Amino acid sequence: MQRIIFNIVILSVALTQFSCKDKQAKSEQTKIEKEEKVDDRIFVSKVQFKHSKMALGSIEEKPFPVTVRTSGMIDVPPENRTVVNATMGGYIKTTPLLIGDKVRKGQVLVTIENPDFVNIQQEYMEVKGQLTYLKSEYERQKTMVAENITSQKSYLKAESTYKTAKARLNGLRKQLQMLNISPSNVEAGNISSIVTIYAPIAGSITRVNVTKGTYVSPADAILEIINNEHLHLELSVFEKDIMKLKKGQKINFKIPESSTEIYKAEVHLIGTAIEENRTIKVHGHIEDEKQANFLTGMFIEAEIITESTFVLALPETAIANVDDISFALVLDETTNEGYFFKQIEINTGNTVAEYIELLDLDTLKLDTIFLTNGTFNLVGESSGH
Repeated sequence: MQRIIFNIVILSVALTQFSCKDKQAKSEQTKIEKEEKVDDRIFVSKVQFKHSKMALGSIEEKPFPVTVRTSGMIDVPPENRTVVNATMGGYIKTTPLLIGDKVRKGQVLVTIENPDFVNIQQEYMEVKGQLTYLKSEYERQKTMVAENITSQKSYLKAESTYKTAKARLNGLRKQLQMLNISPSNVEAGNISSIVTIYAPIAGSITRVNVTKGTYVSPADAILEIINNEHLHLELSVFEKDIMKLKKGQKINFKIPESSTEIYKAEVHLIGTAIEENRTIKVHGHIEDEKQANFLTGMFIEAEIITESTFVLALPETAIANVDDISFALVLDETTNEGYFFKQIEINTGNTVAEYIELLDLDTLKLDTIFLTNGTFNLVGESSGH
């Protein structure tokens, strides 16, 4: 019996010791975990800080523009764009130009052939020949009626015939000039079935709608010329934003399909009629048209600056964006060896002049010290771990 009691006592002591050791082990493990959690900050040594040209700073108040966002295209004034047509129908005889060719004002574009051109020239010569006789007859009748030698009726008939022929000759002369046929050449006996169309403006060929042998009527567009010497912005602004606009406001725009660079312009004209899609046209002048290879028809995204307001901001280099989430590093402690930073998530707004607007700053003090240069590398390394 005593042996049984002794064994029970021994077992109890052993269980008690095991339990104590287990509690001690768990306590040590908890302590280790707590110690590990304490060091979730990012440490930067002073040597690393200096070598990487890092910097510290605080939140600043910066002027940020209030803008109206819109879109549109790069265009040219109406006088810098022309569609070339034929004054009279005919068949294309020569068309030496291609899209992209540059032409000067007055340069030959195409030639057109039509037998009707010959008929007009012949009619012009016939009327001109008759006019000499009709004029002399009119002057004779005028003299005779003054001397009461002839009747008033004969005089009026001669006058009417002469003036009608004169008007007809002037009309035919105008037709020849519109066809780029010189009346003096026709009078010299040089009659041709081919007429030449010249460039009305200097510029570049942007469309060619014909080939050799094509028949064109006066309604057909043969080709298009655009002069890119003066480009402008043609923007469409929604009705709700119209009252915010006025002449002279600055415009920032970019061409998203080809570049992220921001270009400058200025509001020059504001339309006075609402279009069917409830927008109004705004005409903007580009500050430096030669700074980029702008082309007519390029799609643009633009911001019209309507006013300016002050916001709290940090330099762009103080914010790191990882998976569409913005982070900043707040200085938590400074030691002889270096700096300890806490990584915080931060809500950001617009970016202007290398500064990012900060939103929802209720949890931060204005004198909070941030790492303002070198944040991305540290946040990226921390996210990687």
